[in-house]
Amino acid sequence: MDFDAILEDVGEFGRFQKLVIYFVLLPAVIPCGFHAYSQLFMAGDVKHWCKVPDLEGLDVELTKNFSIPQERRNGILDYSQCNMYDINYTEILSRYSTIEEALMLEGPADIVPCKNGWVYEDTVYQRTVVTEWDLVCDKDFLPTLGLVLLAVGGIIGNYIFGYLQDTFGRKPSFFIYLLIECIFGVATAFAQNYYIWLIFRFGVGFTVPAIMATPYVLAIELVGPRSRTLCTILSNIAYSMGLIFLAGVVYLVRDWRYLALATTLPFVCFFLYIWLMPESPRWLLARGQFEKAEVILKNMARINGKSLPKNYMVHLRRKYESDKLQQDLEKEKLRTYGIFDLFRTPNMRKKTIIITFIWFTNTSVYVGLSYYAPVLGGDEFLNFFLAGVVELPTYLFLWPSMERLGRRWTLCMSMVVGGVACLTTFLVQHETNVTLALYCVGKMGISSSFVVLPLMASELYPTVVRGLGMSLSSVLGMLGPIFIPLVNYLGSDIMVLPLIIMGALLVAGGIASLLLPETLNQHLPQTLEDGEKMGLDTDFCCSPPVKEPKNESDERTCKNCSALCSCQMVSMPLAESVSPEKDLDAVEFILVK
Repeated sequence: MDFDAILEDVGEFGRFQKLVIYFVLLPAVIPCGFHAYSQLFMAGDVKHWCKVPDLEGLDVELTKNFSIPQERRNGILDYSQCNMYDINYTEILSRYSTIEEALMLEGPADIVPCKNGWVYEDTVYQRTVVTEWDLVCDKDFLPTLGLVLLAVGGIIGNYIFGYLQDTFGRKPSFFIYLLIECIFGVATAFAQNYYIWLIFRFGVGFTVPAIMATPYVLAIELVGPRSRTLCTILSNIAYSMGLIFLAGVVYLVRDWRYLALATTLPFVCFFLYIWLMPESPRWLLARGQFEKAEVILKNMARINGKSLPKNYMVHLRRKYESDKLQQDLEKEKLRTYGIFDLFRTPNMRKKTIIITFIWFTNTSVYVGLSYYAPVLGGDEFLNFFLAGVVELPTYLFLWPSMERLGRRWTLCMSMVVGGVACLTTFLVQHETNVTLALYCVGKMGISSSFVVLPLMASELYPTVVRGLGMSLSSVLGMLGPIFIPLVNYLGSDIMVLPLIIMGALLVAGGIASLLLPETLNQHLPQTLEDGEKMGLDTDFCCSPPVKEPKNESDERTCKNCSALCSCQMVSMPLAESVSPEKDLDAVEFILVK
């Protein structure tokens, strides 16, 4: 029994799906981006210099000229943030009538680290964790450590979330994580010291990006194959809009404690969705809960205006039970699948490794570029706003590209174009505007690939291990956000170095994507045997396979191959290629996306 065939009867993308997706699932995507990136501004870098009590009350610029040495950072000469002249200012001022005269007549002095704390510029931020707890100079790594622990929390949470989704369902998992996110998000605002703040941020990271998985998975599970691309793009548009909204919030709220509340409390209202969000009927059928799935399917047909025969559900149940017996699905259902099943056979092992590597590169670069926006130079709020805005144009060509070129080539081109743009910054590293423009191109490329990757991966992993496969790839992929803050930390000395590293990762991932088989218009693999038969693809000259009218063998052939390439993809008979367990499980979407 093919669930997509059921959707043809009750409505593949009718009023029911539109209401749920537009008013419930898309808004539910926003909290992920808010909590993933608000920490950049809670711990925003603030210009500072050594505090000199003897010179307090004097003109700031004259004070810095008199007490702070200059040093070169990223090719620009500026006042030191961690050193000062070792001078007895009280004695010197007693010998000169003005500070200008002292500057002219006094000779060079020894340079020493700051002795009395720091003075912070307050023109950009009113208060950050950096200024409140003096996380500068020999402690300037601590804000980066906060981002690392946020990512560590995400890895742990994402791994657990895969099991929660597959065991308890999509809907309960979403509200469990929403509760955790709200508790730790509000608690962040009341942290009394840096270490308590770290604990609370780890708790918030536990829900990132797992909190986005349920809205995304539910959206593509409620619709037919022809609407999956649309739902993927809509989910990413909602995520990008969340980043744009966040840019507005951080621009208006410059105190980190109020920012923690402003990026958490609005999402408490999402608990109202507990009455509106449906469970996935695909998942219910895969778990053998026909009665609950039947209620949702009837409701779906009614709202979509589909008239079903009176005995439709009776025949559906009989077919469901008949198929279970015929294919011995009870045994499959009772079997416990583990991560080792992803590596047990050659093709599944290779696909799992390639998908995981590409996921690692995507997550690393997407998060890395988003983290890097505020330190590119110029207005950090404008930079972050642009980093969100440039994602939107990518969705204009992604939809036709995925439907015409297929998933594989779209993924490859997006990553290679973005990677080349990042690598090119090495040639124009002293041109701020050009670097910003190339950064935006790189952000567009990685945003495009991050749309395609989860969809393609979900179509490659078999149903019985899809939750585990997506969780494993996303969990290992989230090792990237652990090391990428360290890479960006190096950018404090060489600004384009992180962009070069991220560009190289993108190009490598783009090349690797060409080894994966095309999934456009293909039935989803259900069992491990189905996944093994969908092997790697090296026929690069072929355009995506076009789904032909169903016949006895349900053959699909590659169209428009060049004269040098002759290929034919023959699928299993349709009756063997689908099962009642057909389900798009647990698409874990990073991010940090």
